[in-house]
Amino acid sequence: MAKKISLLLSALVLVVSTFFFNINPAMAETVEVKMGSDSGMLKFEPATLTIKAGDTVKWENNKMSPHNVVFENATDKSHKNIVFSPGDGYESTFNEAGEYSYYCEPHRGAGMVGKIIVQ
Repeated sequence: MAKKISLLLSALVLVVSTFFFNINPAMAETVEVKMGSDSGMLKFEPATLTIKAGDTVKWENNKMSPHNVVFENATDKSHKNIVFSPGDGYESTFNEAGEYSYYCEPHRGAGMVGKIIVQ
């Protein structure tokens, strides 16, 4: 009887600990950045975004296309393909802390720049 209880408790501990190990990735978030403001301005909204390591940023074409997302010092995060349709976009996951500056190639001269700060 004691052996069965011990086995049952071991199985319960294993199941519960598996839950806690799997909860960490579920805490990662996806945060949206609009490419083009609701009022039609050529800018990213928000222009500066602070996230946690492991979070994903999703850029979504809003207004005044075409747009893309090009990083100055993190080319692996860049999305150089142009999007034209509202709702089209890109996603990048940021696993390392730091500051990541980016811009829209067609509208960089108009000041369409942004920054992701990863804590």
